[in-house]
Amino acid sequence: MNGHPSIDPQRVPHHIAIIMDGNGRWAQQRHRPRLYGHKVGVESVQEIVECARDWGVKVLTLYAFSSENWKRPEKEVGGLMSLLKAYLLSELSKMLKNSVRLTCIGDIPRLPADVRKVLQQTIKETKNNDKLILNLALSYGGRLELVHAVKGIAAKVQENSLSPDDIDEKLISEHLYTAHLPDPDLLIRTGGEARLSNFLLWQASYAEICFTDTMWPEFRRDAFAETIAHYQGRERRFGRTSAQLEGN
Repeated sequence: MNGHPSIDPQRVPHHIAIIMDGNGRWAQQRHRPRLYGHKVGVESVQEIVECARDWGVKVLTLYAFSSENWKRPEKEVGGLMSLLKAYLLSELSKMLKNSVRLTCIGDIPRLPADVRKVLQQTIKETKNNDKLILNLALSYGGRLELVHAVKGIAAKVQENSLSPDDIDEKLISEHLYTAHLPDPDLLIRTGGEARLSNFLLWQASYAEICFTDTMWPEFRRDAFAETIAHYQGRERRFGRTSAQLEGN
């Protein structure tokens, strides 16, 4: 797999974040169990990761399991954890071959012990890969992340290693789960819903956002290219005017 004719290879987003929505609804529309949709969704993950790597994306963050998803039926949660474990085991050799580095963000200690073990082993074995960072958001919630950051900063203030006057945007960013990553340039949500669902609330402040009706199991190479092409057609001003940008 190589480039796509609709994408300018010189202006590919550095960091793309995706809310992978629609698996369950897609399956139910076909009178299949919700878990079937999640299984087909894994195929989309495989294709999108490959595209991101080939097209020059440097970081791909996938919202794989939210902190709210623990509220789902126990059978579905168990099935999702099994799919995650199976994905990591099956994709490791491909990650090594294609120089994909795995990282993760979220309340990782809450994951089942067997899943954590495979996750940590995959992270360790791929840590030197440098073509693409595949960042999985697992047991992740944006508000929970901010609470975690505030507690970390408060502890430093309490022990007098940090002054309240030192707290700024950079310091807060350094205490987030994503301290090792740049903020996303493009945030995509599949499945027809138009909300962030507690995903990267701080980091997405200036991300271009694309909502698509395409369900995640059907979000493949061409749909991904279309969202990137749409991103490339936008003017990113970061608070400035078009005239200011033209003058630079």
